[in-house]
Amino acid sequence: MKKTILASAIAAATFSGAAMAQEINLPVVYGNIQYALAYENIDDGGYSVDHFDNGSTLGVAHSHEIAPGITGFFKMELEGINADDKSGSNGIDGLDEAYIGVKGDSFGQVWVGSDDSTYESAIDKIANFFEVGSYNLGGGYTTGEGDLIQYLSPSFGGFKLGAAVQVNGTEGAGKSYPYQLAAIYSVDALELAFAMDSNDGKTGYSSAAALTPNNNENTYGLRATYNLEDLSLTAQFQTRKDVEDKFGLMGVYTLGKNQFALAYEHASADGDLNPVKPGDQDVKETVTVQALHNLSDHMYVYVEGYLAGGDQVYPVAEGSAVRTDEKTIAAVGAVYYF
Repeated sequence: MKKTILASAIAAATFSGAAMAQEINLPVVYGNIQYALAYENIDDGGYSVDHFDNGSTLGVAHSHEIAPGITGFFKMELEGINADDKSGSNGIDGLDEAYIGVKGDSFGQVWVGSDDSTYESAIDKIANFFEVGSYNLGGGYTTGEGDLIQYLSPSFGGFKLGAAVQVNGTEGAGKSYPYQLAAIYSVDALELAFAMDSNDGKTGYSSAAALTPNNNENTYGLRATYNLEDLSLTAQFQTRKDVEDKFGLMGVYTLGKNQFALAYEHASADGDLNPVKPGDQDVKETVTVQALHNLSDHMYVYVEGYLAGGDQVYPVAEGSAVRTDEKTIAAVGAVYYF
């Protein structure tokens, strides 16, 4: 899963170590191990208990000065460790991020490879915030995180522009070059973001868990975040014609080493999201709560609760055509990062 808390913590640790490493031009090695224990209850469908690796990664990053005011950089982050059970692990067998780029104060930043996309970074804040994140209603856009060429401009009075194109080439069903555009404006404690995804690379249905009709209508997203001294408030809206509208609210309160978060998300379908049982999946809703405690500069623990409901939108068992309108998760977890 993607986790804003962990990403920020790792970035801080990485860049603090980078200053020392760059004196002799060494790469920075960083990583984390994440464990979670979750109890899931499905209305009319029983329950399950699962202990799992929640996204442990190992990464390396490096940057160097190409010319005065111009920096070259790279990052590679590996995943698929399955640290909870070595009998089911092949070691590191997946890729989370890998890219190279250049940046400068005068022209901004250009980078190529696999990374969070421009749209995701600008808009999809709530779904990427929570640790387990199983029920959060992110997405609604189909351009992925690979084969990307991305650009982020420098700040012009608090205003930044972003763009991305996914170069899928001419293999398979034909050429595909989906793109994203974003505008972000920051002033004092307020940040506003608007973005779009062309969805041109999408064909068919994505999966049983995220059913998206085969069209290439644009996705549009709008987000506003207001940061007070100890309180952050976020509202976001995403829409895609003939698919669905998504709306979310989140508040995050920090008290010393503790963090408390509450979010509400709502998705309303414009069409039938389930081709197996059409007309019975119009609305999804999720309420998420979190309490997190930082044990040290390198370790934190958390408790999260998820309540998901809607119009008979969830299968009572994997692959089942029988659906229910409510399910819940209670999760506890721990993260160690360096």
